[in-house]
Parts: sequence; structure tokens; C-alpha cells
Amino acid sequence: MPGSIFYLDKSEIREGKLQELKAAITHLVAFLDSNVPRVVSYGIYLDEGGTQMTVVQIHPDSASLEHHMKVGAPEFAKFKDLVKLKTIEVYGEPSRELLGLLTKKARMLGGDAVAVNGLEAGFERFRLAP
Repeated sequence: MPGSIFYLDKSEIREGKLQELKAAITHLVAFLDSNVPRVVSYGIYLDEGGTQMTVVQIHPDSASLEHHMKVGAPEFAKFKDLVKLKTIEVYGEPSRELLGLLTKKARMLGGDAVAVNGLEAGFERFRLAP
């Protein structure tokens, strides 16, 4: 049975765009909090120098991250002048549809690949009801 999906992406913040990016992040998080109810955890992290942004998400399953990608796509497009995506990494068993959505996001934000890492061994102690 497929388990949780862990998502991590890293982007380079475009020069002179840090303050604009911070405002966009605040809007994005509020939007997603209201429209993506099944996400377990969602965080956007900036490095101390204000040059790198990392997004970390935990979803109960592939369908949750698919929903996130579909609902959030118009909002993610607003970031293409603010960041240049470097990597998207997915941990778990994403569906083909999800991989297509992630690849589309990567290309839109200047990246070109999505790395998938399958679970070899482990366990989970948190689960949300479907």
C-alpha cells in the first residue's frame, strides 16, 4: 500500500527579489492552507543569506500532492520571476499524473528534472484519515 509522499524542492532566489518573494510566500501559504486540506505539513525555508529557498511538504498520499499541484498551479506561476528552480525531489510512490504535474512545474520555474526516491524500508507513526 502506498504511504506518505515527501516533497522537497530547492530554488535560487533571483537577485533583488527577496522582499517580493517574502510577500508572495505569505500569500501562497495562506492560499494553500485554505485550499489544500489534506497536506500534513508545508514549510518554506530561506537560507540566512537570502539566496536559497527550500519547500518541504508531507502528504498522506499521492492524491493529496496531485490536488495540491492542480489547485496551486496558478499561484506557482507567479514565482517564475522570483526564483529559479534547481531541484524537485519526491520520496515515496507518486502516480504518473503527479509526476507529469511536477515535471510541468519544474519546467515552468526553470528546472528540468524530478528525482523520485522509493522507500526501501521504514515506518510511519502519523496518518490522516482519507
